[in-house]
Amino acid sequence: MGPEIIIFDMTIIRGFWQIRERKQKVRQRKEDEREKKSALTKLKKEWTDMVEGKLRAIRRANQKESAMKSNVTNEVNADLSIIQSSQNTSLQSENVMREKPYLPSKTTEKHLIFELYGENWVELPDSLKEMTYLKEWHINKTKIQRIPSFIELFQNLRILEMTQNLIIELPLEIGKLTQLKEMNLSFNKLAAIPPELGECVNLKKLDLAGNEELSELPFELSNLKKVEFLDISGNKFCSIPVCVLRMPQLKWLDVSSNSLKDLPEDIDRLEALQSLFLQKNCLTYLPMSLTKLSKLTMLIVSGDHLREVPSKICYSSKIKFITIKDNTTDGMLDTVSNEFWEDEQDRKCIEKEFMTAYFEDLHKRATAPSSTTRVSLSLQL
Repeated sequence: MGPEIIIFDMTIIRGFWQIRERKQKVRQRKEDEREKKSALTKLKKEWTDMVEGKLRAIRRANQKESAMKSNVTNEVNADLSIIQSSQNTSLQSENVMREKPYLPSKTTEKHLIFELYGENWVELPDSLKEMTYLKEWHINKTKIQRIPSFIELFQNLRILEMTQNLIIELPLEIGKLTQLKEMNLSFNKLAAIPPELGECVNLKKLDLAGNEELSELPFELSNLKKVEFLDISGNKFCSIPVCVLRMPQLKWLDVSSNSLKDLPEDIDRLEALQSLFLQKNCLTYLPMSLTKLSKLTMLIVSGDHLREVPSKICYSSKIKFITIKDNTTDGMLDTVSNEFWEDEQDRKCIEKEFMTAYFEDLHKRATAPSSTTRVSLSLQL
């Protein structure tokens, strides 16, 4: 007797295959729709534009620095020839030799902004004292350690941006800038903030991120009733400062990358708060008082230590509750060209900008993503 041969009904097999094929098409269609709604495509374009812009800015800065050195050399040579030709013109030649980078010469709207960039700068030029009509200071990536006391003369100053410098302290005269609206002192070496800063009562944006040694804020900052944006991430805060809870207009609060172990029970005093960033801390639970923040629309935490979260937050239809892994960008920035950043501080600043761009995009979206695929930054570049 030969071997037994089993004959299958091919219509049944074909039916199973067709069902599987239809399910696969449905899954693929859902995935295509998800990718269209995803923020990654938009972030890729925004991030690429930002990277290209920064590279262009670095090249322009290098060109300006080279041109400035060349101009100074030419001026010195010209002055030497003037001195040799006539001793009576020595005073004029000394004025010609004086360095004149980035300083405005007219009080037009275009020249109300002071910009300084580059590691060659270790202090502000003395001639800056004469420009008290300035409305904005933008001083970045220098080796300046102190802000001079004559800053109190700049009563028209509205924006003070001094990021990625080596500033170790603020002058007491900083409190004289009562018209100041934005202050960005991120990624410096500040270990303390003077109480006099509380006298800048018109301040709306305060950024102290990435100073690393900052662990407390003076109670006098409670006077800053108009502050809407506060970033104290990347420091050594063990708790949210008391003065922060007394900022009634605060809408954006970033205390990520600190040493927080718990949140104050009276955090619901921040009635205007819309976005709260708590990732990269040591929180094990979130207090019920968070559920009383009626205007809160986005809450970012790290899930590595978190054990207790109010269910009202988890299932709220109006709160984008995002749990992310710590070290979210580890490995993502390794493949970027070394031309893009110069040191570890620059790297942290870029990481901060990337995560901020991502969170701002999430804030604009109608719903929060249920999951996000980890994409290497090298692919986006």
